[in-house]
Amino acid sequence: MFDVVIIGAGVSGCAVARELSRYDARVCVVEREEDVCCGTSKANSAIVHAGFDAEPGTLMGTLNVQGNRLMYELARDLEFRCDQCGSLVVCVSEDSRDGLTTLLKRGEKNGVEGLRIIERDELLAMEPNISDEAVAALWAPTGGIVDPFGLTVALAENAAANGVEFVFNAPVTAIVREGDAWAVTAGDKTVTTRAVVNAAGVYADDIHALMAACSSTPEAVAELTIVPRKGEYYLLDTTAANHVKHTVFMLPTAMGKGVLVSPTVHGNLIVGPTAKDIENKEGTDTTAEGLAEVSSKSSLTVKNVPLREVITTFAGLRAHQAKHDFMIGAIPGADGLYDCAAIESPGLTSAPAIGVMLAGMLRDELALSEKADWQGTRKAIPAVADLSYDEWDELCKQDPAYGNVICRCRRVTEAEIVAAIHRVPAARSLDAIKRRTFATAGRCQGGFCSPKIMEILERELGMAPEEVTKRGPGSELVVGTPKDRIAAPAAAAEGGEA
Repeated sequence: MFDVVIIGAGVSGCAVARELSRYDARVCVVEREEDVCCGTSKANSAIVHAGFDAEPGTLMGTLNVQGNRLMYELARDLEFRCDQCGSLVVCVSEDSRDGLTTLLKRGEKNGVEGLRIIERDELLAMEPNISDEAVAALWAPTGGIVDPFGLTVALAENAAANGVEFVFNAPVTAIVREGDAWAVTAGDKTVTTRAVVNAAGVYADDIHALMAACSSTPEAVAELTIVPRKGEYYLLDTTAANHVKHTVFMLPTAMGKGVLVSPTVHGNLIVGPTAKDIENKEGTDTTAEGLAEVSSKSSLTVKNVPLREVITTFAGLRAHQAKHDFMIGAIPGADGLYDCAAIESPGLTSAPAIGVMLAGMLRDELALSEKADWQGTRKAIPAVADLSYDEWDELCKQDPAYGNVICRCRRVTEAEIVAAIHRVPAARSLDAIKRRTFATAGRCQGGFCSPKIMEILERELGMAPEEVTKRGPGSELVVGTPKDRIAAPAAAAEGGEA
């Protein structure tokens, strides 16, 4: 029996798992998809928010600032990419200047450090490509950018190294009481546990409903409806990376923080997102209308955004609820059931603090004791793209596979891909390899390296070509060979069948 089962292997679920791994407890993470970081956590703005946008007194406001402070230390401990480059909220008319003052005061109440309003001359010195209409901006030096893939994978790997188990391709369909425990049906398995954490992203309202049905006081359980809020993005090539040096925001609206223009930790430029509420929880398609909106709005704050350098577009879904605050805490009348729901922006930034908060609740309820041998650091896979040629040469001496470049766009080697396959949790698909190494994420978007990565997956995992997927079951890349298509009719003809 487990002490805690966490439903959802996104950044929040993995943050809770990593914090719980500090204690003597059996912890399991169950995930409906084939890997960690497959939902909201993989498709977002990749921003470390300073904390000036959320209303003071909300969980969003508190956990955003706490998460921001934890993020940079966590990046050092777990070795994922993160850069405190700072952020700017740009005002493009004197009539809107009060909006900057409102954000400044809100941020100060939330405890954000270093906030100040800068005038056009200083803004232009910081960002030469700022809009000609820009008059002032709110400068937040604690803002930054992060690799959301790397963060989530690092949290999961560190949790696994400390004993947390992961089960994939296991959507949760039932939660029922069995004596002193909870029985959770996930995929074709049923596991028993003392406590359950609902970190199911856009599906958190479905899991919340299962939990609410277990309560002895259902009238005390708050209702939860998650509305998928779609955001569409452009991702530009590394040739556009220096167009801005900081994250540049528009003044926020009721629908969010607006379209931003920002560098990424991988050297790209990201532009977006839109904010459109939809019904489909798998609706991550991009649209001509949405991308046109991104193009139009980005030009309000940054001029001459080089959209001709686009290498891909994508869309992500935020788990929005009407109250616009995180829902974190125990389900009344159902001891051991907890929500970690409605984690929309600034959820990525808040994740480290969310992990601390929920792990603390569970520690107290379950009377967990700390491990004497907990390991709080994690070594990343050496990234050849970040090394000097001398450092790269040393790696090649240790393992010649570091000299075999598989992804030319991002300079990812065979050794890095093999390491990703054999880590825990393991990469078993092309997208899982991408999340860990950034292979296939360059200019050609996998056009050259995908077949080679498929061959490595086949070799290392003993897979047949037909078993290799892009992102888990249902996304197989090979359905057969030309010989199969020739042999089948021939065999049928020999058997006397037309």
